[in-house]
Amino acid sequence: MTDLNTLLTALYVWIDDYLRPQRRVGRRPMLTDAELLTLALAQALLGVHSEARWLRLIPERLPGAFPYLPEQSGYNKRCAARYRCCGW
Repeated sequence: MTDLNTLLTALYVWIDDYLRPQRRVGRRPMLTDAELLTLALAQALLGVHSEARWLRLIPERLPGAFPYLPEQSGYNKRCAARYRCCGW
């Protein structure tokens, strides 16, 4: 588990440096774009196909890694809105 946490931390730092912030109207999201993408990549790396199952597994598999987790609909909506150009 430590190796996975180390990998995700490094991945998050790289993604955070790479992504340009997007201007949004309204409140600042509780989950940053870098956290969202790291979360989605962790899901893919661990081979979890169901978003609902993944969001339930995170506290068990990665305790403390993501202080805020969106509901499944919010997760899907944010992924689709932010990464539409990537084929998500």
